[in-house]
Amino acid sequence: MKQVGRLLFLMMILLGACRQPTERLEGYEIHGLDVSHYQEVIDWDAVMMQDIDFVFIKATEGQSMKDHRFKRNWKVLGEKNVRRGAYHFFRPTISAAAQAENYIEFVPLCVGDLAPVLDVEVLDKTNPKTLRKGMKTWLNKVEAAYHIRPIIYTNLNFYEDYLKGHLDDYPLWIARYNNRPPSLSDQQKWHFWQYGNRGQLLGIEGHVDFNVFYGDSTDLAKFCLGSD
Repeated sequence: MKQVGRLLFLMMILLGACRQPTERLEGYEIHGLDVSHYQEVIDWDAVMMQDIDFVFIKATEGQSMKDHRFKRNWKVLGEKNVRRGAYHFFRPTISAAAQAENYIEFVPLCVGDLAPVLDVEVLDKTNPKTLRKGMKTWLNKVEAAYHIRPIIYTNLNFYEDYLKGHLDDYPLWIARYNNRPPSLSDQQKWHFWQYGNRGQLLGIEGHVDFNVFYGDSTDLAKFCLGSD
């Protein structure tokens, strides 16, 4: 019984830690956020006063879903001194070509904007080979449309289980909620790191994801349209 009590105590500590606000990391020059309709209406004037260098916005999901906050967020950020980008949440059982079209038709990337992002987090009861084939279709179509190589977003465990050793030519944005940077077992380099999902900023109600970029502003520009 004492052992069970200790286990319950440790679980409570871990649960409490997960609920703690995410503190901004030191030691990185470039800081960013990612947002979607879950953040509701954002006061971007207030947010931009807090040293934010880039923002990724959810644009689309699957074949037809379009984030209803995207257009406003995209327009307002286009008027700010910040790098903006748009991501698509991938559904492996739905036509990858149709998902690419959903994104391409909805997202008006301009010179200076960050490369498109493919957010891959679920198998949806398919298999890893089918997942990767669909990802490649989406990535190829979107790269052809915007003339820049997209970024792949995923969490560390999903990468290790399903993506390691595949699609190695694409920049990586890795989610790992920890103070220690992601370490990929195949030695691939991450470029963006989502290190917490309980960040708090003036101008945003509730929590927001905190990210950093591995590099400086000159390096970040290389991941933007018109960087050649």
